Parts: sequence; structure tokens; C-alpha cells
Amino acid sequence: MATQDLDESSITDAVLARMRRAKSARFKKVIGSLVRHLHDFAREVELTEAEWEYGIDFLTRTGQKCDDKRQEFILLSDTLGLSTLLTQMNHRSKGGETEQTVWGPFHRVKTPKFPLGANISEKVRGAPCFVNITIRDAKGKPVKGAIVDVWHSDDDGFYDVQHKAWNGAMRMRGIFNPDDEGRVWFRTILPTAYPVPTDGPVGELLKASARHPMRPAHMHFLVEAPGYDRLVTHVFNAGDEYLDSDAVFGVRKSLVRTYEKHKAGVAPDGTRMRKDFYTLEYDFVLRPVRRSKAR
Repeated sequence: MATQDLDESSITDAVLARMRRAKSARFKKVIGSLVRHLHDFAREVELTEAEWEYGIDFLTRTGQKCDDKRQEFILLSDTLGLSTLLTQMNHRSKGGETEQTVWGPFHRVKTPKFPLGANISEKVRGAPCFVNITIRDAKGKPVKGAIVDVWHSDDDGFYDVQHKAWNGAMRMRGIFNPDDEGRVWFRTILPTAYPVPTDGPVGELLKASARHPMRPAHMHFLVEAPGYDRLVTHVFNAGDEYLDSDAVFGVRKSLVRTYEKHKAGVAPDGTRMRKDFYTLEYDFVLRPVRRSKAR
């Protein structure tokens, strides 16, 4: 295709033609579709050069806000609903397994491993919360070899990575291996509702959209086991005022549970508590991954 006399209509086909020799069919499909939609978007809204420049600057600043503890691009994807869309497409529920939801921007690698019953919130202020969960398959059988990764915010709505004074210390997060009956139990503190970070480009987007930045109180769970689809999900606190307006569109009815409040007394692990405490129970059901037939 000649490219010396392109106009605003023919430019799209010219760009796509340049990709025809790409070896990957998937590459051509994905990038080709991106080009078509991107060009159609610009034509539909009649994008100005000033708006284009602002968009480039916005994305540049989004990247500059990312580091080893914060992922502004994931947060952007979350607040635009793209993360939830991808989750729903790639992990379609069959009706029995636990529903997936967004990662969130505060998951960390090399999280410490704890024995069952451990306290993952040592030296952190907050109402004590005792968590008791099970990891099973659709038939109710314990899943063998599972790994459970949990993380959540503190009483003020901050994750450990947001506390500069902690110097990178990992708190309110940990990895557990279920017992032979698929059970995991541990002690932590009650998570609270909190705002997503608004000191970056995502905060600008939320403000311009007249949206609040709040997420309802929840705990994150990542569950992996051989032969099963990796589960990334939350358990939300019933009654939270932000359940129907989560800033990242992550709430599912099946993931809402009551964090039960108890008067001072004996906790589930036998500890005598001098103040009120909470308990959370949840049964996670994993979806088996179909093995492709050998050719």
C-alpha cells in the first residue's frame, strides 16, 4: 500500500499492512485490534493534540510512580474495570468454585512462611481477628499440596509497604500450608475500609470522574495447588458501606462474609482475650484445570 498520500481514514489500513509479515498470528491479532480500536477512538472523539500530549504525560507519570512496592499501572487497570474484566474472562465460574477477583497493587513476593496458628500482625495495632479457612475441591475433599498467601491492610487502612517507618518489614501478610484436612488458621487484626493511593495519576483520574477512592474492608487470598486453577480473591466484611461502590469493582456477593464480633473471653486458639475480638470463617473451593490430551 502506498503511504505518501494517507488521510485520516486510510492510515489505519496502512499501519496494519506493515504488520503482515509478523510471524506470530496472536501478535497480529492483538496488536492489530489495538491499532484499529485506538484509531477509531481518536476519530470518534476527534482527539486534539493537547489531549494526546496530556495522555502521553499521564501514562509517563503512571510508569514513574511504579516501583518494587507499588504498581500504579495495575491500580489504573483496577480503577478502569479492566482487571475485573480480564479476571471474569479468564476464570469463568462454573457455579461451585470460589469466585476470582482482582490482585490489587500491594501483593509482595518472598512473603514469609508461617506455621498454622501464627500471628501475622505482631506489633501492629488493631482489633484481634482469628481466621479459620478450608481449601477444598468441588466434591468437598481437602486439596493436597496447597499454598495459601494472605495479605491485608491495618486498622488505619494502610498496607505494610505504605509505612515508611517499617523499612520494608512485612506485616499482616504470610504464607501457610493447610493441614491434612485442608484447614488453615491464623491470628491477625481486623482490616478496615481504605482509599486506594490518590497521590498519583490514578488519583487525578478518580477526581476528574467525581469518584471516591474507597475500597470496602477485606482480606486478600492467593491459593495455589497442583492441578487447580490459581485462585486470587478477597473476603469482604459484610455491612461495609463501600460494598456497592468499590473503587476497583472487585466485590462479589459470594465473597462477602460477616467478621463476627465476640466479647472478651477465650479465643478459638485458646488464648484468653482481655478485649473484644473477631473471627472469620470461609471455605475456598478450587477449580480443577483440565489437562490437554496428548497428541
